Amino acid sequence: MTPEEVKHTISKEATIFTVGGFRPEHTIEESWIGKVSVYTKEESIPLDANGALMFPLAQFYLPNLPFVSPKLSKTKIITVFIANTYPECFEEMGPHWVIREYENLDSVVLKDLSNPETFIKAFPLKPALEKDCPLWDGGGLTPEMEDEILALENEGVIDDYYDLADFHQYEHKLGGYPSFCQPGIGIADGFGEGFEFVFQITSDEKINLNVIDSGSLMFGKNDHTKKWAIYYDFY
Repeated sequence: MTPEEVKHTISKEATIFTVGGFRPEHTIEESWIGKVSVYTKEESIPLDANGALMFPLAQFYLPNLPFVSPKLSKTKIITVFIANTYPECFEEMGPHWVIREYENLDSVVLKDLSNPETFIKAFPLKPALEKDCPLWDGGGLTPEMEDEILALENEGVIDDYYDLADFHQYEHKLGGYPSFCQPGIGIADGFGEGFEFVFQITSDEKINLNVIDSGSLMFGKNDHTKKWAIYYDFY
């Protein structure tokens, strides 16, 4: 394969998000970081293991995003909450983190709820479509593509992988590849059998979020069980 063919093969589409910079309309059709306003009539902010309110982390309105994972084909809105004490990697959803999915907008309402203890600043998100290449060393390349890239290096066509994979989106994003800080777990079964990476929330000074040490929270989903998985790493 040529470098161009490799780059085309490994590239994935992603919706990346710019934080703030515009005036929100506060409608259901907006995506947010640090804020959740969509609930059923019975729902509120979930409680953590100590009975304290979790932090509203993100809300994604999917119908108007340029790219959405096929695993979310029936989902209209996702909301994400996290406890002040992080879960263990791969810990099941429960008292440390919660994702809620809504397929029917008739079942939800807007509520002005917040956690007065949160340190995460709320901003609206502006989506854009971008291409994304995986990071080397567990970032999501298949063994076959790794062999193709190493062959190009051995032939002197490229000096290293990043000669052809010259873009990776480190922002908050749906789709694409995870932004690992350490050697990664890939994009599929590393999250658990039958799981695949779906979206990430990354450390961001603007929203006052630091995942341990400049890391990212990465979320995968299993099509068959409908369960979610969480993973994170940091520097």
